[in-house]
Formats: sequence, structure tokens, C-alpha cells
Amino acid sequence: MPSRQQKGNCLNLTKETRCMTCSLSSLCLPLSLNLEDIDQLDRIIKRRQPLKKGEHLFRQGDSFDCVYAVRSGSLKNYIMTNDGEEQITNFHLPSEMVGLDGIDCSSYPVSSRALETTTVCEIPYSRLQELSNELPDLRKQMFSSLSKEIRDDKQMMLLLSKKNAEERVATFLANLSARFKRRGYSPYTFRLPMSRNEIGNYLGLAVETVSRVFTRFQTSQIIAVNGKEVHITDRQQLLEIAGLSECEAETGAKLVAS
Repeated sequence: MPSRQQKGNCLNLTKETRCMTCSLSSLCLPLSLNLEDIDQLDRIIKRRQPLKKGEHLFRQGDSFDCVYAVRSGSLKNYIMTNDGEEQITNFHLPSEMVGLDGIDCSSYPVSSRALETTTVCEIPYSRLQELSNELPDLRKQMFSSLSKEIRDDKQMMLLLSKKNAEERVATFLANLSARFKRRGYSPYTFRLPMSRNEIGNYLGLAVETVSRVFTRFQTSQIIAVNGKEVHITDRQQLLEIAGLSECEAETGAKLVAS
């Protein structure tokens, strides 16, 4: 039976994660939604207990019924290849939607696992469909999220086909920097929730190659690394290696050069 403290923590979690009081609401929700609309959305959202590091949000092949918004922490999406190997397809940070790629079928095509202690908002898709029919701005936001998924997939294909190891790592770091900045965090100093091996898996590089590129960037004083803590000391040079302009990096509109 839960203790009084555990019950209190659950109540506090629910109170803190209401859409109207969430610090990420401006990233998750259309700005044009009024308080009544937000309250309608709030009523269909389920606040799950935090996932521990290594726990799955869902597994490849599980029945699709919900999409999720990351509130804190981070997730990695991956598929299992025919050889039984794990291939990472994406990393998700706070305010980002997870599970959208399951909409067109009856099951999730990937698995999603917590990289650290992670909290999510669970949104039943059938209820979300009904509500988006009533709220055009919410429907527009959903289409925008789906469009971003498609764009990210295309950018990833370009990244793997056209860039060398240094360009891939530089693009990856510039991508994270822009994503952290949009969430109100420092774009220069941040913690990598994923391991070097996971970065290599995602970028199609051996872990040794990722480590060598990090070392070269440190030697060139482009970044400073302490464990998983990264400090970008020469942002302009990092962007030049990645093939990005300052505007592209700021907006996140084009993270891979064609």
C-alpha cells in the first residue's frame, strides 16, 4: 500500500504536470488555444509514473493506441534488425512527441526506451482524434508534428549518405544545441543523455570513430568534454564543419545540408 509520502508525490506530480502550468506548454501546444480548450486536452491526458533508465515506453510490435509527449528526461527509438541488432532511429527530448509513426498501422514500428529517468504525458489517440476535430489549431499542431517526423527522416538519410564522420558528429551536436536552446536551456553547455556507443549507432559510425572525432574537436578547442557534459567553445567552427548557417542552426529548419 502506498505510503503517505508516495501519495503526496503522486498528487504533486499530477498538479505540476497540468498543461496550463507546464513550462513546456508553449512548445507542445498551439499558442492560440484558450484556457477552455487546454482544459479539454488536459482531461484526456494521462500522467504516467516516471520511467526508470532502461525501461520501455512501448516495444516494437505492441498495439498502437497512444501517442506521448516527453515532459522530462529522454528516450531513444530503435528497431531490431533481421540479424537481431539494435538500430537507433531517433532520440527524443522534452516537449517532443513519441509514437506518431504508429498512426498508419495497428502497432508501433519501433521500440522506445528511457535513456534516464523520464516522465511522459500519455494521450489516447482515439480521444485526440475526436478533440482535434473540435479544435482546428490542435489538428494543425498534429500535422506540424507529423511533418517534422517526415523531415527528420529525410535529413537523417542525407546525413548518413552524404557526410563524413566529422560532419555527422558536428551536425548531431549542432542539432542537440538547437533543441536545448528551444527548450530554454543553454545551447553551449549540456549533458548528453546517450552513450558514445548509442551516438555511433545512430550516426552509422563505430564507437571508436565517435571517440576519435570528439578528441579531435577537443584538441581543436571546438568543444570541451567532461564525461557526458559537453561545452561548445567554438560554435561557429562547429557549424562550419556541420555545413550549417547560424540561421539554420537557430531555427532547426535545415540540420543537414544537401
